[in-house]
Amino acid sequence: MPRIVYRGVGTRIAYERRIASRTQEQLAERAGVALGTIRKIERGERGVSDAVLDAIAEALDIDPARLLPNRERPDDRVHQAMPGLAAVLAQYDEPEDGPCRRLPALREDVAALVAHRLSARYRSISRVAPGLLAELCRVVSTAGPDDRPEVARLLVKTCRAADAVAYKHGARDLSARLLDLMRWAAEQAEDAIVNATVAYVRTELHFAARTHAVGLRALERALDQAPRHDVPEAVATRGALHMRAAVLASRAGDGDSAEAHLHDARALGDRVREDTYQGTAFGPDSVRVHEVSVAVSRGGEHLGRALQLAREWKPPLELPAERRSGFYIELGRAQLWSGRPDAAFESLKVARRIAPQHAREHRWVREDAATLRRLKRADAESLSHFAEWCHAGVDA
Repeated sequence: MPRIVYRGVGTRIAYERRIASRTQEQLAERAGVALGTIRKIERGERGVSDAVLDAIAEALDIDPARLLPNRERPDDRVHQAMPGLAAVLAQYDEPEDGPCRRLPALREDVAALVAHRLSARYRSISRVAPGLLAELCRVVSTAGPDDRPEVARLLVKTCRAADAVAYKHGARDLSARLLDLMRWAAEQAEDAIVNATVAYVRTELHFAARTHAVGLRALERALDQAPRHDVPEAVATRGALHMRAAVLASRAGDGDSAEAHLHDARALGDRVREDTYQGTAFGPDSVRVHEVSVAVSRGGEHLGRALQLAREWKPPLELPAERRSGFYIELGRAQLWSGRPDAAFESLKVARRIAPQHAREHRWVREDAATLRRLKRADAESLSHFAEWCHAGVDA
């Protein structure tokens, strides 16, 4: 992936740093960037690489887009990673020679990648995923029988993180090929939970194609094959499948199945901590988020249930950022459809603050921002800025 250097961002960085009440020394420490580099950037004496831009934005807790001139878009970097991912997929079973590190180093890098996915840091994933995928394909092809299952599990997790980038940015063909690689790796993982994870993620194809009933049947088959024992990982595996099945059923117009799967998800959620399995959050709070999603998908009289849940409960900070952002995107749609456009706009802004890269690429955010801009002409300036930020109208 070619190295990108941004110019003319120093004054913006200095402005946002002062707004955040941080000194140059504090910013340098939080971002892991040399103090001298920060000073030169703010004085305009040097440009900013995409990696440094992300580190500074994360240290300031803002979207990197706020640091760039209007003509530049940071998500362009994600699209530039796509050819690298495609090249890896073209030769995953006959990888080219290259580095093959030991398992501890690979575990550490994959764990960091999963953390990026849960926090919806797609640009960070796009920098790392192509090289890590290529390396894991080399390692799994040469690993001995004792190590191959673990390497295969790491490959599945890495594919999932890369797929989050491809799917969210509309590269549907690349997403499908990553899912195929996940299935190939899962066969070597010798782990029923990994197989269930792949089944969970593969339903993206059905959400994209709107073949919800077909996806529901696939998940119900996966539930039949999922491990039945009571260790937390197995309980969370079945619970996550029930959560997603509930959403698929609601979008397929099968309200009874949606409620049945939600019921099972609640029962399983009460038996485990709110945690993650294979990068997917599950627990009582995740189930509540999906209750809102099901209510919004069913629409009509069910929207009141979504609004009631939001009045009674808010997702805690411990939930992954992508899931918390998703809650407010769903809530915004319920508010919009219930004739509360002001509240809907506030929810979309909350979603953006929590996970800007996730909100920016979400189809519903674009659709709802475009609708709000038409409805709320009195707030044209703020809505226009938001709509431009998320490219509303591009695919709404």
